Amino acid sequence: MEKIDNFGLTTSQVQERIDNGQVNVSHDNISKTKKQIVMEHTLTYFNILNVFLAGIILSTGRWTNLTFMVVVIVNAVVGIYQELKVKKIIDQLTVVTVKKVKVIRNHQESVIPVEKLVVDDVVYIESGNQIGSDSIVLKSRGLEVNEAMLTGESKPVKKNHGDELLAGSFVVAGSAYAQVVRVGNDNYSTQLVHKAKHKNKASSEMKDAIGKVIKVLSVVIIPVGLVLFISQLAAFPDDRASAIVKTVGGVIGMIPEGLVLLTSLSFILGVGKLAKKKALIQEMEAIEALARVNVLCLDKTGTLTTGELEVEKIIPLIKQDIDEINRVLSAMAYSFDAVNATQLALQHHFSRVEGYDVKTLIPFSSQRKMSAVCFEKQGAYAMGAPEYLLPENHPVLKQVETYSKEGLRVLLLVQTDLVDEQTSQIGQVVPVALVLIHDCIRQEARETLAFFEKSGVEMRILSGDNPMTVSRVACLAGLKNGERYIDASTLPNDEEELQKVVAHYRVFGRVKPEQKQQIIRACQALGQVVGMVGDGVNDVLALKDADCGIAMAAGSDAAKQAAHIVLLDSNFASMQAIVKEGRAIIADIERVSSLYLTKTIYSTALCLIFAALRMSYPFTPLQLSLISGLAIGIPSFLLTLERSSVLSSQGFLRHVVSTALPCALTMIIYMLAIGFVGQWLHFDAKMYSTYYFLVAGFISFLVVFIVCMPLNRLRMTLASVITILFYCILLIMPNFFEIYPLLNWRVIWTIPLCASAVFVIGLLRKMIHYFMKRYDVYLSHH
Repeated sequence: MEKIDNFGLTTSQVQERIDNGQVNVSHDNISKTKKQIVMEHTLTYFNILNVFLAGIILSTGRWTNLTFMVVVIVNAVVGIYQELKVKKIIDQLTVVTVKKVKVIRNHQESVIPVEKLVVDDVVYIESGNQIGSDSIVLKSRGLEVNEAMLTGESKPVKKNHGDELLAGSFVVAGSAYAQVVRVGNDNYSTQLVHKAKHKNKASSEMKDAIGKVIKVLSVVIIPVGLVLFISQLAAFPDDRASAIVKTVGGVIGMIPEGLVLLTSLSFILGVGKLAKKKALIQEMEAIEALARVNVLCLDKTGTLTTGELEVEKIIPLIKQDIDEINRVLSAMAYSFDAVNATQLALQHHFSRVEGYDVKTLIPFSSQRKMSAVCFEKQGAYAMGAPEYLLPENHPVLKQVETYSKEGLRVLLLVQTDLVDEQTSQIGQVVPVALVLIHDCIRQEARETLAFFEKSGVEMRILSGDNPMTVSRVACLAGLKNGERYIDASTLPNDEEELQKVVAHYRVFGRVKPEQKQQIIRACQALGQVVGMVGDGVNDVLALKDADCGIAMAAGSDAAKQAAHIVLLDSNFASMQAIVKEGRAIIADIERVSSLYLTKTIYSTALCLIFAALRMSYPFTPLQLSLISGLAIGIPSFLLTLERSSVLSSQGFLRHVVSTALPCALTMIIYMLAIGFVGQWLHFDAKMYSTYYFLVAGFISFLVVFIVCMPLNRLRMTLASVITILFYCILLIMPNFFEIYPLLNWRVIWTIPLCASAVFVIGLLRKMIHYFMKRYDVYLSHH
């Protein structure tokens, strides 16, 4: 494309606009500032509540009960340190996905980050580019823009001289020079654009569930604490300090202080680990979405194949000199500014020819499936998908089908009497030649597909190519049921019918961009978690709507911006390591969340029950700190380090509740039993404290053993050591924890009590599993 008369801004003009604040601003980097990180880990609702409770404890003078603040401080320090560490990695890598733009400055073309654009900059845009700032077209060469991210309309819009280009839209065909007219907050409806540029949030069942738990606790914790305090004043009418300490013990037990940190920290560390595996996570929730994906849709090009094409053969269809056909193909290969893989293959096969001056042209787009050129002297030609250029039952199509079954791409060269740039239409066609092209299949494709099949992930190939060709390539790459293919032009419009089709077929050919989006939505309507892998402009709508969109760093700007994850090495095979790491992170969080939620459930229930009964709350903050540290803190940290890739099939909340609820109910039953039996046996306050503490500790360690199932040597050692350590501490320091010595003959009776808890937990777990199954049956019938 020839240069325009306007040679862009000079360096001094650019600096003048920067000084005036007329510079673009990018908001696409997910990395937080250091100040944001520190504030997010310190100024939290629960941290502020803990500090308030610490102040109340200080007023009583019982400083030993301040140990819970150690956990709060350690949580904040570790969280800040780890996130700053990961921020450094992410900041180094995000440069790969920052949108860049070609500008004309000082009479020269250069590439700059989009946020450095200034007003009046002249930019050069071509197919695959996302428009970074509102501009006016100065000179167009078949430019077509998809404004679906702004308007919801996926049909490409043709842009000519003087037309406006809006930030957030992307080029699907042609090229152009344009002048920036608005930047930053002045861009057309900034809120709309920002909303449009951002994809759907990656789905996170786990974060949603934990968020609900935290929301409920945030609401109930203060009124429950006040009710408990009033009851403790009644239980200790002459000892306000004890009433305060017991109340704080109850409230602290309700706070799952480590659960929020564990979740966010696991995600943060996951981002760092995946970055080292050449995957840039643009949204932390994408780690879980990727781990739970059970249907993965992908474009053939760049995933099963290398993306490189090679011309195999030219087959003439009319009595015309083969050299003349080759010259026309060569001229068409070098006529367009935006170069795709097919053009590159043609350019590698043919040399540039002289004397073919372009009069009008229609660039290739995934909507039209063809490109066309009208030469000044040699006439007009079009090249593209045979079934789009020829009517049904044309004899040439049978020949095309034969080659397609061999796994070859087939392009048809036709001569035409019209190439209309305005309507992007061509006239009557005469077939001239078939161009046979083959894909280069990735060596690692078979191994990668086998991994996903073994992991229970169904694959769907969505390609713009001939379905038979795609099916053949898929079968060669080892795709299970790869022979089940369908032409997307025959897909039903009815949503229910489409869902049935999508459930059966594995390969979809001749898929248009909006059809990829429809297939993604159909899979989601079937209750599946859908991942989409793509690298082109035609994948953007599907990437945006998928539960987890994955783009290649070598792909288009639009694809990278729409995706949740970017593969920095542009290698589909690296998905194996990424999925394994993601599953390990989520499986670990699922497992240890039971430890935190068990304490939250029984603490909340005990606060309400003991407040209603006006009885002394069972624990002090000091006692809960020891239980929390040994039975929750240490095992949750060590179990998170031990990688597991077995995900729960029943969902995060159901998985956690099926473990936490029976254990919490057991704790409630035993604490109440001790309270009532103690009255009958005339326990003093210290004996109550001893029984409550020892039995609660034992049940807490039972939870650790359950969470560690199935036991291996490491988990068995961990659970055993922390249990023994707990009792050793109490054997040495009983007075410090306000209990009787463990060898006291009345204390020994806690042994059969603890032993019976094993059977109670087992019974309650069976009952809860039974009722959950009955509930599932009920739902399936209704």
